[in-house]
Amino acid sequence: MAEKPSEEPRPESAAPPDDAWEQFLRDSEAGVPASAPKEPSARARMVTERLRALDEAQAAAAGRKGRRFGRSRPVAPARPEGWRTGPAWRETDGRASRRRTVWSVVGVLTAAALAVVAVNPSAALSWLPGGLGGGGADASGASASGVDASGVETSPLAPETARPTAAPGEAEGIPTRERPFTGSPAARWEAGADAIRLPRAKAVNGVPAARIEEALRGTKEFLAAANLDPAVLKGGEPVKALALVDPLEADYLADLRAAVRRPTEDNDPVSAFTRFDPEEVDLVGDVRVRGRMTVAPDTAAEGRALITADYTFVYGVARVGGDETTRVIVRRVLQVDAADPSRYQGTEGRLWIRDLASEIGNDDCREGDGLINPSFFSDLLSASPQAGETRDPYDRSTSVSREDECGVVSRT
Repeated sequence: MAEKPSEEPRPESAAPPDDAWEQFLRDSEAGVPASAPKEPSARARMVTERLRALDEAQAAAAGRKGRRFGRSRPVAPARPEGWRTGPAWRETDGRASRRRTVWSVVGVLTAAALAVVAVNPSAALSWLPGGLGGGGADASGASASGVDASGVETSPLAPETARPTAAPGEAEGIPTRERPFTGSPAARWEAGADAIRLPRAKAVNGVPAARIEEALRGTKEFLAAANLDPAVLKGGEPVKALALVDPLEADYLADLRAAVRRPTEDNDPVSAFTRFDPEEVDLVGDVRVRGRMTVAPDTAAEGRALITADYTFVYGVARVGGDETTRVIVRRVLQVDAADPSRYQGTEGRLWIRDLASEIGNDDCREGDGLINPSFFSDLLSASPQAGETRDPYDRSTSVSREDECGVVSRT
């Protein structure tokens, strides 16, 4: 059963103070040629009126409850007759849960974006997520954008071998169809399934090296099938990914299939599979990937190991029939059980999924349509402010959120 949506106080809007806006307006006007008319344009007056309305709406919303979305549903797998050859593969209280946290691109940026577009359109570019303001570099001193001062792309980052200690630096530029990762740390990330590297397989906690290697390969195949398969990305059924799940996890597998075929608010397939509407957005460029996979002993029992795959996938997307381009950032943390086949029974060549948690950056937070719906910069001009925590979707130094909620991304 889905958890009931919990209600928590909506945080107050992080609107800039009046004196900061006045200083900004003075600085912007100082850069306008003397020949320019001093009277505000009709568009500026319209935007000012919209800002006033937004401020009134935000003030009215202060103290009201925010909406959180129930997304975590424990699944107790069935235990078929005669399946045990040793201790239970999973204890009776074992769980295979799926969680999805959504981070919208609208929100605290909306009012600021409206003002900048009205007063100084060129400055608006620097306020775009990953826009022209701020260079930033990683620990090696290389540009986070992957492009040096002469416009030549730099080499990709070395593979991730441990959790980063901080978020990547800011990057310069705005995305286009031809270069969708300009302005993103993902410009220096590797592309596709080759970026999902497997650690060296060795025996762990009584689980033979061969079994560990099989589970590692299956974990990579599942991640690729769920997040890189072109047919799935265009809204298709994740046939390959579903075929990798152990049929002994009957309830969990049935739940995944039902989500794909009949999405609901409480059972949305984007919790596990990356899918877009091909009638609304075009996928442009390759998919950038960064993360790592680890193996650790299961401290609860001898003969079991836990594989944890923590990967972030970045997708360039553009409006169908248009040039406006943005990015969607999806982080998946997949946990898979590997067990000694002489002591525990499982289906050969299949995965026993213990847990799958997700964060989706730049989704409009619609629930139940089975698709990720990205927001573009122009959408900010008509969007209402989004409440919720603000997070950097590229920050892999923190654990994935375990809350079921909709928040705000600081950049795309």
